[in-house]
Amino acid sequence: MSRSLLNLCELERVARVIECERKDARVDKVLQSAPFEVVLVLSGGTERPMGDRFALLLSCRPGTARASAAGRTRRALPRPPGFAQYLRAHLSGARLRAVSLEGGDRQLRLSFETAQSRHALLLSLLGPRSNLYALDSQDRVVASARPLAETRRDLSLGSPWRSPASGAPVRGEDRFAAVPDAELLAAIEAHYGAEEAQQGDAELARRARRAAKRRVAKLERKVRLLTQDISAGDDAPKWKRLGELLKLRLGDLKKGMREISVRDFESGEEVVVPLDARLAPRQNLERLFRSARRAEKRASRAATEIEPARSALDRARALATELQHSTPEQLRALAATPELARLLARQPPPSASAATTAVKKMGKFKNLPARLIPRRYATESGLEIWVGRNDEGNDLLTTRLAGGSDLFFHLDGNPGSHVVLRTEKKSEPPQQAVLDAAELAVHFSKARRARTASVHIAAIRDVSKPRGAKPGLVFVHRGRSIHLRRSEERLTRLLEARIEE
Repeated sequence: MSRSLLNLCELERVARVIECERKDARVDKVLQSAPFEVVLVLSGGTERPMGDRFALLLSCRPGTARASAAGRTRRALPRPPGFAQYLRAHLSGARLRAVSLEGGDRQLRLSFETAQSRHALLLSLLGPRSNLYALDSQDRVVASARPLAETRRDLSLGSPWRSPASGAPVRGEDRFAAVPDAELLAAIEAHYGAEEAQQGDAELARRARRAAKRRVAKLERKVRLLTQDISAGDDAPKWKRLGELLKLRLGDLKKGMREISVRDFESGEEVVVPLDARLAPRQNLERLFRSARRAEKRASRAATEIEPARSALDRARALATELQHSTPEQLRALAATPELARLLARQPPPSASAATTAVKKMGKFKNLPARLIPRRYATESGLEIWVGRNDEGNDLLTTRLAGGSDLFFHLDGNPGSHVVLRTEKKSEPPQQAVLDAAELAVHFSKARRARTASVHIAAIRDVSKPRGAKPGLVFVHRGRSIHLRRSEERLTRLLEARIEE
């Protein structure tokens, strides 16, 4: 049996079966179990007792949109979308009064009635433009499962419903003709559910392998940095020696000097001690001893962390290899293990609107060279953080790619990449997303090793580029500052949530 969407003949039969089996049923429960689907739990109907319950699935997922029995237990999304909230508020306790097709097309209308008003759900099966619409008593579109811009640009919320201007579809043949009416909705679910399961396995494989790859890259980077820190410990005696030698000539130092030559009485050689011309003599002395202490501290800490990091890297590589050769059943079992479950939790599956939003965002980068396309990171709230790659890319990000209500993050006195939190025009983005952007602003600056930092935040509309200014230089006119306490866990989560180009 082919897996094209339900044709007109099949949908007519679906409407007859639902009305025959469940007319006047009460809506006991409404839940949105995925961005593309809604489940109505119906009680009674057609002289059935109220204890006789049936879960009706209405799905507008492109490729598998359908009305069917909810063949498995579905849980509501942890944060009910606005569409689900609207349906709960207006359909809970309503009665299903009629089921019909709209406009002679593949559009299933379910009409509901409460003591106060009438409502309707309209499932439109139009391939990639499939959607589920909520209509009020005056037949106006008041909510939709997918954004109207994705499916019907000619409609707007609050406007009257109208069928799309398209020719009558081919009726087709009933592929479920051999299935009794009482089993039709279950048979439809088995048919399309199997395809969704395959798509789910493929998506899980992509997410798991991508997450494992990022984990390996992150641990390789960590081991590399720890190795460098251990090597930096070898420089501590050099900094100490230069500091001790500088003590001998401290009285000869003056601010503005870039170096001074000191005789080492132990070796008898002349040693050139580099200086920071901006610092006073004693500050230069303190800088050398501070560099020695930092090198020792970094080396000591790295020595205790490198073996656990290497062990974690070996496990991550083994997991990545195992995922490459896993069957769907093995992959689902691996996804339930604590290690892979944690990685997947940091990389949530794409939502219905997220895919479209991503396409729109990527449209901004069309025809741009790779070096100018900002790095992109996903926050847990679904917002994106964009980070410039270089001075030219910083200018492009801040002056052209970012929107006026987006937020700009930078550190005074510490040059670095321009960091922008894409607010999607939210006046108050989640605080966690703000902290995430501040974390990346510090990470991609000269102060990346600081434990705490003061990060300035301003709306893009308050950031300007002076005429003739060098690349990467902008002026910030207003805003506020936050004191950020660095978090290794937060930084790791963000780096692993990088969005691939």
